[in-house]
Amino acid sequence: MTGWFVLGALVVLFVLVGGIYNRLVRLQVRGEASWRDIDTLLRKRADLIPNLVETVKGYATHERQLLTKVAEARSASLKARSPKQQGQADDMLQSTLKSLFAVAENYPDLKANTNFVSLQRSLEEMEGEIARSRRYYNAVVRDLNSAVRVFPQNLVARLFKIQPREFYTLPSEDMREPPQVSFSQ
Repeated sequence: MTGWFVLGALVVLFVLVGGIYNRLVRLQVRGEASWRDIDTLLRKRADLIPNLVETVKGYATHERQLLTKVAEARSASLKARSPKQQGQADDMLQSTLKSLFAVAENYPDLKANTNFVSLQRSLEEMEGEIARSRRYYNAVVRDLNSAVRVFPQNLVARLFKIQPREFYTLPSEDMREPPQVSFSQ
């Protein structure tokens, strides 16, 4: 009789631990997938920037230092691997892009250039997609981090070495709002 009781308790424990483990693994996979989605969008954005710089370069030839800073910020964004590094790189990139758009205000012909307007619109749409992806990623991270800290999931997480993930945080207050990249004509 006690053998059946012990066996039944082990089966229940196995099912419980298995269910918790599966939930934690699903959250880990969703976290990794959502980070890859952000990475893909950031690379698409980075691909827009050289075209934007080339368009501006044709009009603002004496702004070489700013164009170099934009290229460096783009490179740093592509090299970032962790959410913290990416947040810092995005901060630098947003700052240089704001400066680039401010310079573009001084060139009416540039503001009227259809290629520039198209790139500007694409960048604005991309920023919206990136912001949505960041929110989703942070929601998944919140769920995972909560799960690995509460009982009894914390025991299973510790047993299988499932760690919390890092949130995607914005280092500066300027980054808390999406950038404004539109021009008044």
